[in-house]
Amino acid sequence: MALDKPYLDVPGTTIFDAEQSRKGYALNQFCMSLMKAENRARFKANERACLDEWPMTEEQKQAVLARDLNRCIALGGNIYFLAKIGATDGKSFQQMAGSMTGMSEQEYRDMMIKGGRSIEGNRYIGEDGDAQAHRQPQGAAGRKKGA
Repeated sequence: MALDKPYLDVPGTTIFDAEQSRKGYALNQFCMSLMKAENRARFKANERACLDEWPMTEEQKQAVLARDLNRCIALGGNIYFLAKIGATDGKSFQQMAGSMTGMSEQEYRDMMIKGGRSIEGNRYIGEDGDAQAHRQPQGAAGRKKGA
């Protein structure tokens, strides 16, 4: 039985807790294996065959193949481990974070330099009705024209 988790009320956030850690153990171990050059080379040569050596779920493998980092996190991945996939692909952490928010690298950098996202409407789900995930536009694609 899962513990009561009041922190699940943070919009757009997956908390990496013990349950997530257990769920993503094999995924995160795979990511850590990418610290070795020979493992990165094997992965780049045949990604699917390399992933099949790990006891990940098919959904986790598909998320890695698609480089869907948000899905990887939902499936137990930890961003600091997942960063090894980005590094293997030659991407910076900033590029990865931008892709996860629907922003370009430049948009993400600019937002962070300006202090990050506003906390207004991002504290907890239901805060003034603004914190629902579908009301959290990310990047230029999510903003209304003229806003």
